[in-house]
Amino acid sequence: MRFLIDFFPIALFVAAYKLHDIYTATAVLMAATVVQTGIIYAIDRRLQTLHKVTLALVLVFGVLTLVLQDERFIKWKPTVLYASMAIVLGAALWIWKKNFLQLLLGSQLSLPTPVWARLTVIWVGYFLFMAALNAYVAAYYSTEDWVNFKLWGYVFPVVFIIGQGLYIARYLKEDGDAPAPADSRLKDSKGGKP
Repeated sequence: MRFLIDFFPIALFVAAYKLHDIYTATAVLMAATVVQTGIIYAIDRRLQTLHKVTLALVLVFGVLTLVLQDERFIKWKPTVLYASMAIVLGAALWIWKKNFLQLLLGSQLSLPTPVWARLTVIWVGYFLFMAALNAYVAAYYSTEDWVNFKLWGYVFPVVFIIGQGLYIARYLKEDGDAPAPADSRLKDSKGGKP
């Protein structure tokens, strides 16, 4: 469900571009992102920082694209978003000694502190990779190629999320995995009652 909510603005953007042009697609992306943000808020009753930043950047870069009739703004928006997120996470971890990822997700996931630190470094690397990849495609390919990249390039976040899930799965403990109390292990080792 969450994947579909995240994917539908991109799908509508690509469809609008194929049917009309980049400016119509930009307006559709702006409207779809507002709707997406509203749906996320209706489900969670709050918005994460990433949702707020994404909405703000889509609207700001979208307005610049439409007003100035310059497609470069919408093409470079993902690079700015990804680079900004990498800078914030990296600066928080290495300069301010705060782990924003743990602060944002710590109530949902119980992981050891070193795992949170490695996970944040992985996220920083992912954001930098995506920023560079988008910048390369935006700079060296046509707008149509960039739009196609936005569609098939959605495989990168999917692979990243799956990989991240596999990485943290070994650190997650289920209620049934808790070690038995010491006295019950003693009973078992002696073959029954003490």
